[in-house]
Amino acid sequence: MPEPRQSAAPPPTFPKEVSHGAGWLAHGFHIEAHSHTDGQLVYAASGVLATTTERGTWVAPANRVTWTPPGFVHSHRFYGRTDARLVVIPADSCDALVAHPSVFTVNPLLREVLLALTDRREARPGAYERLRAVVIDELVEAPSQSLHLPEPRDDRLRAVTDLLRDDPAQTTTLVELGRTAAASGRTLSRLFHAELGMSFHRWRTILRIHHALVHLGNGQSVTDTAIVCGWSNPDELHRGVHRRRRPDAGSLPG
Repeated sequence: MPEPRQSAAPPPTFPKEVSHGAGWLAHGFHIEAHSHTDGQLVYAASGVLATTTERGTWVAPANRVTWTPPGFVHSHRFYGRTDARLVVIPADSCDALVAHPSVFTVNPLLREVLLALTDRREARPGAYERLRAVVIDELVEAPSQSLHLPEPRDDRLRAVTDLLRDDPAQTTTLVELGRTAAASGRTLSRLFHAELGMSFHRWRTILRIHHALVHLGNGQSVTDTAIVCGWSNPDELHRGVHRRRRPDAGSLPG
């Protein structure tokens, strides 16, 4: 993904009694790898958020929220001027949610609850706790929309994915990429399925979608984004994105 030149920042710290927060972050703002004893939801009400763990990268525009369970080392990078919202889920309430990092669809109710939880002062005792309970209930029912891009460990596979990251618009075939990695197309195809759980074509499509969301979040036009990310026109970009989403996932930002 495009890496803006922006100084890294340490993870924000909150007193134990603080369970949520909000703030505007500049394009390229980066929070370095860290972990939490509680679970954490991060929602970009505008802009785009990328969360990275050892398992790969998850991208979330304004119709998704990222979930990181307790104990997972992760980092965040924000694209476009981002209205970032943070909600901490206490460790003893995390069992209701999935036990691995993910990204979930934000329906209209969930969006309003996340905004209310991070915008308002607690008017009555227990109000924050009740709002968090609604968030958890909605996430249990929300479809996963992870756009997860897994990271390879095999050196041959990493050589190929690094080339694709450098230029996601390239149309080089797997056989041609294999010459650089000293592996046959058949071997690489097998590695994509065995190690990453998906085909070469699917991995490259998700990579292009990641780049597209970042470019759109930074204010670039749909036409320019489509070309830069490897689609010949905006219609192909929309088809590429919507094939990876469920009907209720919302619309493409921008």
